[in-house]
Amino acid sequence: MIYFICSEVSLQRVGLAPLFLVKRWFMAERSRHAQAVYDALLERVEALGVDLVDVAFVREGPSTILRILIDKDGGVTLDDCTGVNHLVDPIIDHELKLSSHDYLEVSSPGLERPLKTDRELARYQGAPVEFSLYQALDGKKKFTGKLGPFSAEAVTLILPDGSEQEFPRDKVAKIKRIVVFE
Repeated sequence: MIYFICSEVSLQRVGLAPLFLVKRWFMAERSRHAQAVYDALLERVEALGVDLVDVAFVREGPSTILRILIDKDGGVTLDDCTGVNHLVDPIIDHELKLSSHDYLEVSSPGLERPLKTDRELARYQGAPVEFSLYQALDGKKKFTGKLGPFSAEAVTLILPDGSEQEFPRDKVAKIKRIVVFE
């Protein structure tokens, strides 16, 4: 039996044994099992017209969740989550033979979420974001503005006054989308 959660809508049951994943900005670090799931699903999920953003085994209370995050232009729908769930469930059970999780969750990463990959940075270029730095710069660790151009070495933030500030990627702890209501 499998627990399937899509935008916190429906449930079913799965196996046991916890795995842990520590995420770092831009590193896309995954546990060995999460990376195997990601690799097995990437092309198949994208063939459905959605992007596979991340795969993680996450411990919440006594349960372990296999969390699959998807995104697409215009946002993720319940039908997208359901379609991905129906696609990945047999791959996880029969191809990969994983039973180390209690729940399978397929969902959107949410509106105000960290942007981790170059693909996400490209998709949300010009969008309102918050940069968090590992160490303070001029007494500040957080900066807000619009996401500007980026390279392998640096990411640019367009500040509210229109000026640009470039941050070395290794100094940026997180870039998070923010929602601005106008």
